[in-house]
Amino acid sequence: MVESRPMRSPPSKARLARQDDLGVVQLGWLAAAVFVVSAGYGALMPLIPDWLRPLMGDADPTVLARHVGYLSGIYTAGILVGAPLWGVLADRLGRARVLLVGLVGYVASLLPLLRPESVGVVGIYALRGAAGFFVAAVVPVVPALVAQYTPQAIRAKRFAWLGAMSLLGFLFGPGLNAVADRLAGLGVFAALVQGSSTKLVIGLSAALGALMMLGLAATLPAPSSTLDAGPSDDDGPPESRSFTLWLLNGVVMFVLAGFELGIVLQGQRHPELTSREVSWMFAACSLVMLGVNAVLFFTGLLERADPRRMLAAGMVLGIAGLAVLARHGSETWMYVGVSFTAAGTGIVLPTVAYLAAGSARRRLGTAMGGLAAAAGFGQTLGSAVAGWLFGTVMQSSFAWLSIPLVATLAFLLIPRQWWPANPALLTASPSSTETEP
Repeated sequence: MVESRPMRSPPSKARLARQDDLGVVQLGWLAAAVFVVSAGYGALMPLIPDWLRPLMGDADPTVLARHVGYLSGIYTAGILVGAPLWGVLADRLGRARVLLVGLVGYVASLLPLLRPESVGVVGIYALRGAAGFFVAAVVPVVPALVAQYTPQAIRAKRFAWLGAMSLLGFLFGPGLNAVADRLAGLGVFAALVQGSSTKLVIGLSAALGALMMLGLAATLPAPSSTLDAGPSDDDGPPESRSFTLWLLNGVVMFVLAGFELGIVLQGQRHPELTSREVSWMFAACSLVMLGVNAVLFFTGLLERADPRRMLAAGMVLGIAGLAVLARHGSETWMYVGVSFTAAGTGIVLPTVAYLAAGSARRRLGTAMGGLAAAAGFGQTLGSAVAGWLFGTVMQSSFAWLSIPLVATLAFLLIPRQWWPANPALLTASPSSTETEP
C-alpha cells in the first residue's frame, strides 16, 4: 500500500513578497538616487544665467530671462517625452537596467557643462533636454522597483519615504551652491576648478550621480520570476483607472506649477517682499510637504484610509490655500496660504503614487512613467498659463488656479468605479487572505 503524503499548498503571495523584499541597503540606494536627481535640479537651475552670460555677450536682461525660462521648459519637456518611453522599456527590458542607463545618461549630460563655451547656447539647450530625458528613467523606475519588491503591508510607508527624499533633495540643492562657494576657495578645489563654484557644483552633481550608479549596480536585486509573471499580474487597477490617476497627477502638478510661479511673481509685484522672503516661502512650502510625508510615513495612514477621502481632503486644503492667497493682505496670510496649499498637494501626490503602485507588476513601469509624464505636462502647461494669468489679473490668479481643483473635487465626491480602491484594504479583506501551511 502506497502511503499518501499530504499535498503542500503553494507559497502564498505574502511569503513570496517577504522572500523578495528589498534590504535596507538596497532601499537606501534607491532613495538616494531620487535624492540626487532632485538635488541636481535644484542646484543647477540657479547656474543657468552664469552659463549664458559669457556666451550671449551684452544681451538684454529680458532676453536672458527668456532663455532661462526656455531652458527650464526644455528640461521638463525631456521628462515629458522620456517618462512614458522609459516606463514601457523598463517593463520589457528590466527596470534595473533602465535605471542604470538613466543614471549614466544623467552624468554624461552634466560633464560637458563644465566647459559651456565648447558647446554654445544650442548645446546647452540640448544638454538640458537630455538631462530631463535621462532623469525620466530614474523618476518612474525607482518607485516601480520599490513597488515590485515591497510587501503590501509596508508599501505606503516606503512611498512616503521616497517622497520625503525627493523633497529633501530639492531643499539640499540650493545649499549645494553655498557649499561649493566655500570649497572653491580652498587650495585643492581652487586648483581643479580655477576658483569657479559653478564648475564645482556641476562636478559634485555628476560625482553623486556616478556614485549612485555604482551603488545601485552593486546592490540592485536580480530579476525574480515570482515577480515578473504569475497570477498576481492580473491584480491591480485596470488601465482606465491608471489613466484616471495620470489625469489627477497632471491636474495637481498644473496647479502646483502655477502656484509656485505666482509666489515668485508676487515678489515682483510687492517691492517690500524681498527675494530672500520669497525663498523662505518656498522653503516653508517644502517643509510643510515634508511634514505631511512624515505623517504618512510614521502613521501608515495611506494603508488604512479610503483613498477618495484622502484625495478630497488634499483638494479642500489646496483650494483653501489658494483662496487665502487670492485675498491676502499681508505677508503672514501669504505664509498661511502657502502652507495650506503645500499641505494639500503633499497629501494628494503621495496618495496618487501609492494607488498607481497597486498596478499589475508587468505594468508598474508604464504606470509610473505615465505619472511622471502627466506631471511634466502639467508643470509645463501650468507655468505657461500662470504666466499669462498673473500678467492679466495679478493676485486673483490664485483663485482661477483653484478651478481645476474644484472640478476634480466634484468628481471625487461622486462614487464611480474609475477611482482605484486602496490595495492594502483589498488584500486585507477576508476573501483575499491566505492561510500559510
